[in-house]
Amino acid sequence: MSSSSQRPVFYGYWLVGLAFLFLLLSFGCGSFVFSLFVNPLQGAMGWGRAQVMVGFTIFFVVLGLASPLVGRVVDRHGPRVVIALGAVVMGLGFALLSRVDSLPLFYVGYSIVGAGAAGMGPVPCSTVVSNWFRRKRGIAVGVMSAGMGAGGLVMAPIIGHMLESYDYRVAYLTMAVIIWALVIPLSLALVRRRPSDMGLHPDGDVEPPPAEAQASRVEVESLSLRQALRTAAIWLVGVSFFVSGFSNTGALHAPVPFLEDIGFPTATAASALGMLGFGSATGKVFFGWLCDRMPPKRASALGLALQLGGILVLLTIRADSSVLLIWAYALLLGFGIGSWLPSLSMVVSTTFGLAYYGSVFGVISFVESAGTALGPLFAGLVFDATGSFYHAFVTFAALYAVAIPAILLVKRPGGRKRPA
Repeated sequence: MSSSSQRPVFYGYWLVGLAFLFLLLSFGCGSFVFSLFVNPLQGAMGWGRAQVMVGFTIFFVVLGLASPLVGRVVDRHGPRVVIALGAVVMGLGFALLSRVDSLPLFYVGYSIVGAGAAGMGPVPCSTVVSNWFRRKRGIAVGVMSAGMGAGGLVMAPIIGHMLESYDYRVAYLTMAVIIWALVIPLSLALVRRRPSDMGLHPDGDVEPPPAEAQASRVEVESLSLRQALRTAAIWLVGVSFFVSGFSNTGALHAPVPFLEDIGFPTATAASALGMLGFGSATGKVFFGWLCDRMPPKRASALGLALQLGGILVLLTIRADSSVLLIWAYALLLGFGIGSWLPSLSMVVSTTFGLAYYGSVFGVISFVESAGTALGPLFAGLVFDATGSFYHAFVTFAALYAVAIPAILLVKRPGGRKRPA
């Protein structure tokens, strides 16, 4: 038997799997299934659709606001305890939502859920994976990111069943228990910050690769957050991901009530969510792979173009449309949305370096989350004002005329200085 066949599986691959699970739960529970609660909460509490969607907005606003802080803590102290604490907080938020009896308490619950999701979400997870891989970083981040899409594929049917068989209170409490039972023990026992902590090398190499010295030099010359904020690149990335997050999440969540309103059964709307999740999961793997083979900003632009295509298909759906058209919208939009985390992670690491990755990525995550928070709220307000989502969907499509050129204009800052 060869020595290579006797070598254990590289520990970095196990960490990719763990990060996949953490993202599956943080976004599957926090984001993907939110729209399934809209009608049950309307029926039980008598709240307006826009009032319910404010909870989704609060989730992403708090997630975004917490991300820079999470990034700084991860840079200084590592991700292991941060992820576990995030799980504790997120579970507490869902436990509170299971007892909600007023709109303010509902908003408090989603504030807590958002803070917890930041602690166990993209910032610490992408930091871990980026540290453990160099040559294979794109595909590793892509596989990790697929957990977000898998969250819709896995959690939407589970929560849909809980809502049909029990009620929204049981569904919320179920998510709390799942997060506590899985994330807390796994993160504390298994997460490691970087390969050197275990005497290993990035990508599972037996020896330090010849390029490692150069890679280390680039890492030393990484831009601090303060330096990055002085460059055009970070603002272009922020603009692109703000408007695309605004559009793609609005176009992801509004269609569930939209499809129900025009006569499609809840099962069809739930299947569309599942297809979105499937498209997002596969898209993240594909775009991670693509980022290892072309400039990440071009991969990001391709993903944005697919999102635009999905929204254009959505604009053609009517009460007598084929279910195949709904699935085409869901797959196009989901596959395009799959580009955001792997391409954003790779754009940040290749443009600004790894030494302050958590801080820089955290700030851009805040900007992206702000757009994500406002999109569904905007759609709800448009619906309440006009009785239709049409003008919201048109607005979402038009914003890609900003997002695509902005990301393509990003350039790696020249004349890097060693951070103070």
